Amino acid sequence: MSIPPLLFALLMWFIGTGAVVWLDSRPAHTFRTSLTLAGLVAIAALALVWAKADDASTSGAYIGFGAAIVIWGWHEMSFLMGHIAGPNRAECPPGATGWARFSAATMTVIHHELAIAATAILLVALTWGAPNQAAPLTFLLLFALRLSAKFNLYLGVPNLSDEVFPAHLAYLKSYFRKRRLNALFPLSILFGSGTAGWAWISAEAAPAGSGASASATLLAGLAVLGVVEHLFLVLPLRDAKMWRWASNTRAAEAAITDRGGIA
Repeated sequence: MSIPPLLFALLMWFIGTGAVVWLDSRPAHTFRTSLTLAGLVAIAALALVWAKADDASTSGAYIGFGAAIVIWGWHEMSFLMGHIAGPNRAECPPGATGWARFSAATMTVIHHELAIAATAILLVALTWGAPNQAAPLTFLLLFALRLSAKFNLYLGVPNLSDEVFPAHLAYLKSYFRKRRLNALFPLSILFGSGTAGWAWISAEAAPAGSGASASATLLAGLAVLGVVEHLFLVLPLRDAKMWRWASNTRAAEAAITDRGGIA
């Protein structure tokens, strides 16, 4: 019952991340066109979410999940290509600590985070009261995992992979810390694992072959992938190496240092 949705979640994550890496590895003069075309696809995905909101079938769950991944991919492209980030594009001020460091770091990404939050609200509104909640739940989970990864990088982790940042995002490296571990990391793993467990139990409790079962299984798979990507922050491995098939340039690998591929 659960294998097809898990495979679908893995494929969407793998293909989606690879596509973003490939597009971000192309010459900078192609970014605007790529972002515009991806934006049109994202708008179509939003329309599809609205059209399938009342579809409680397995296919409805797959469509909602896939649409959320596509919309998320556009947001990641907008950031990685330097179009939507924040008003602060300078390195962390020397000696900045506490609130000053946090405020400066927040201003480097605030526009992007607000855009994601606005999209999450839109997805919730488009499916409010409808049986198919795959799209908003997928997008919200991606948002939560992304924020968790960002805060862990800010607080400090052993593996930053900051050597592969593209030139136009190099200033972000100054806001990350390298340390053995931080207090948030175990909570992040607990959150991801707990979400995966809850979603799996929900899938098992739902009628076999139903849209609810498929949707919960997809979320479980995505949560597990999020946990794996968090573990890359502490393991002596470079997750950028997984995406060399998408491009032969080191700059392209930076598309996943936003932490978590599309997650």
